[in-house]
Amino acid sequence: MIDTTTWVGSVGLSAPVMTASGTAGHGAELARYQRLAELGAVVVKSMKAEAWKGNPAPRVHPTPAGMINSVGLQGPGVAHWLDHELPDLVATGATVVASIWGNSVSEFRVADEALADAPHQVVAVEVNVSCPNVEDRSRMFAHSAEATAEVISATAGCGRPRWAKLSPNAPDLPEIAIAASEAGAEAVVLTNTLLGMVIDIHRRRPVLGAGRGGVSGAAIHPVAVRAVYDVREAAPQLPIVGVGGATSGADVVEFLLAGASAVEIGTATFLDPRAPRRILTEFEKWCERHDVESVAELIGGAHG
Repeated sequence: MIDTTTWVGSVGLSAPVMTASGTAGHGAELARYQRLAELGAVVVKSMKAEAWKGNPAPRVHPTPAGMINSVGLQGPGVAHWLDHELPDLVATGATVVASIWGNSVSEFRVADEALADAPHQVVAVEVNVSCPNVEDRSRMFAHSAEATAEVISATAGCGRPRWAKLSPNAPDLPEIAIAASEAGAEAVVLTNTLLGMVIDIHRRRPVLGAGRGGVSGAAIHPVAVRAVYDVREAAPQLPIVGVGGATSGADVVEFLLAGASAVEIGTATFLDPRAPRRILTEFEKWCERHDVESVAELIGGAHG
């Protein structure tokens, strides 16, 4: 039997497969399809401190080997989540990672501090800096090492390990990852979606209500693997969570070899809500066939 336990910084997980923020809902939505307690963790949809209505419809559209979305981080707010959605998720026995976002550093701080009294089952907070920055409208927080560090420094109030979720669209990604670590992030999550657009050739207008959106799914998997590899190469001691287009156990193996300690499954759940548990089973079987006894044997194995 393979030892599936893994560590993301100080956070121990029973398995290397988690759900990805934004694709598994705010609570126990996927519990009817699998035992959430068998996954490494459930990473919930990113939340602001207060409710947020998101972007105009249409919000989601299929693309070759994936999808594009501009949901706009709609959510009920942290307080509502703590009172009305987290209890059902905790009741499943799941390990939980909260995810927060904000339009400004102060909004990140408020959302973070609202999680200070969350139950112990919330083991970490994913700080989604891959979102629009109203303090610098020219780019996301995650496109600047300085802005990323400022957000991470401002989000220590939750009293939990923080994982910085970064953008694949930044050309200096390793530098930004190191800045996040130096500011207090225990790990980085690599990566978020790629910026994209689909145009309706009959209407001659963008398909999505907000115009541009984030491309996800199998098509971006090589991009995410490259991001993990680059950051592992530049910062070998920095824990990494890989995310982007994983649809099979083999994809999990690839992320681990590139340098990730765990992997999030996202867009695959839209096609198959059982995907996280299925992929974990495929990973376990792959390890058995290749005489791999522990997750730790694979982490960073592609580096010389």
